[in-house]
Amino acid sequence: MMKTQNQRAWLFVTPVLFLVAFNALIPMMTVVNYSVQETFGDNLFFWQGLDWFEQVLKSERFHNALGRQFFFTFMILIIEVPLGIAIALAMPKKGPWVPFCLVTMALPMLIPWNVVGAMWNIFTLPDIGLLGYTMNHVLGISYDMTQNPVAAWVTIIVMDVWHWTSLVVLLAYAGLVSIPNAYYQAAEIDGASNWAVFRFIQLPKMKTVLTIAVLLRFMDSFNIYTEPFVLTGGGPGNSTTLLSIDLVKIALGQFDLGPAAAMSLIYFAITLFASWLFYTLMTLNDNKS
Repeated sequence: MMKTQNQRAWLFVTPVLFLVAFNALIPMMTVVNYSVQETFGDNLFFWQGLDWFEQVLKSERFHNALGRQFFFTFMILIIEVPLGIAIALAMPKKGPWVPFCLVTMALPMLIPWNVVGAMWNIFTLPDIGLLGYTMNHVLGISYDMTQNPVAAWVTIIVMDVWHWTSLVVLLAYAGLVSIPNAYYQAAEIDGASNWAVFRFIQLPKMKTVLTIAVLLRFMDSFNIYTEPFVLTGGGPGNSTTLLSIDLVKIALGQFDLGPAAAMSLIYFAITLFASWLFYTLMTLNDNKS
C-alpha cells in the first residue's frame, strides 16, 4: 500500500519561493538583459549580443583584478583555516571559560563590515593611528598603507583575518566538542601521540564543518567589497583593486552598465564553479565510500 504524501507543505514553502524569486531571479534577469544590450538615456536599448562578454574576457584590466581577487582569497584560506583550527584546539572544552571564549570569538563578526573598514583605516594611519604610529615612530619600521602597496596588502589581509577567523574557530570548535570521549580513551590506551589524535580522530571528525568553513570563507572572501574599499579604496593606485571593487567602479563610476553586467555574470559563474570544485574535492572520499 502506497503512502499518500501530504502536499499541503507546499503552502508554507510557496511564500519563500516567491521571496527568493523577487530578491534573486528578477535582479539576475535584469543583469542578463543589460549584459546583451547597450543602453543610453530615456531607456533606449540596442542589441549587443555577446560583445560585452568578449570585451571583458579580453580585457587586461579584468585579468589583473581577477588575479588580485584570487591572490587575496588564497591568502585568506591558507591563513584563516589553519589558524582557526589551532585556536579551536586550544580552547577549553569544559568549565566556566567556555562561554567567555565563545563570546570573545564571536565579537569581531558582530561588527558591521563598513565599521570594520573604518576602524582599521583609523587604526593604521601613519601619524595618528595606534598601529601606524607604533610601527613608524616606536619600532622604526616604515609603514604607510596609503603609499606602499605591500603595506596595503598586508593590512587588508590582517584585517580580514581578525574579522573572520572567528567563523572558522566556532565551526571547528563545534566539530571538536561533538567527538565522543570514547575515541580519546581508545587513543590513550593505544598510546597515540597528540599528532596522531589530531590526524586520525579530530581532523576526520571535523571534515564536514571544515568543508562548510572553507566554502563560506571562499565565497565571502572572493566576493568581498566593503572592508577593503573603505580601508584602501583600491589603492594605492590599483594595487588593491579587487574584482568586486573594479566592478563597482565600472558600473557606478563609469556608468558602463553593459560591460559591468557582463563582468558580474562572469564573476558569478567563476564563484559558482570554484565553490563546486572546492566541495567536490573536499567530499571526494565520502562519495567513493
